[in-house]
Amino acid sequence: MKSKYVLEAAEVKAIAAAAEAEAQKNNWAVTICIVDDGGHMLWLQRLDGAAPVSAHIAPGKAQTAAMGRRESKAYEDMINGGRVSFLSAPGLDGMLEGGVPIIKDGQCLGAVGVSGVKSTEDAQIAKAGIAAIGL
Repeated sequence: MKSKYVLEAAEVKAIAAAAEAEAQKNNWAVTICIVDDGGHMLWLQRLDGAAPVSAHIAPGKAQTAAMGRRESKAYEDMINGGRVSFLSAPGLDGMLEGGVPIIKDGQCLGAVGVSGVKSTEDAQIAKAGIAAIGL
């Protein structure tokens, strides 16, 4: 039997706090979502001023990154590169940049999805959150 890393509440809170700090430092109104390795929501925070739709987009990005074990941008790039049939992939609703998997020793523990500003900025916030736990 193999051992498996999992996100605990303390790590989820640390990721969320660091992501929020990155967003606030830049005056970005976003929604931050953290999911486990199966795409199940562990955290959702809509910062003041974030568009209501961002609370739907951020979880989709996070779930896509977690279940695909790669940044959601990979899917956006694939589609923009001409493989539009990938839009029909079941269970992947957030194929836009801004979903970043949380990887430790090659294992996916979950992902952070952010929505509300430019996609590159969403990803910046997600990565700042993940860096808070040393990954």
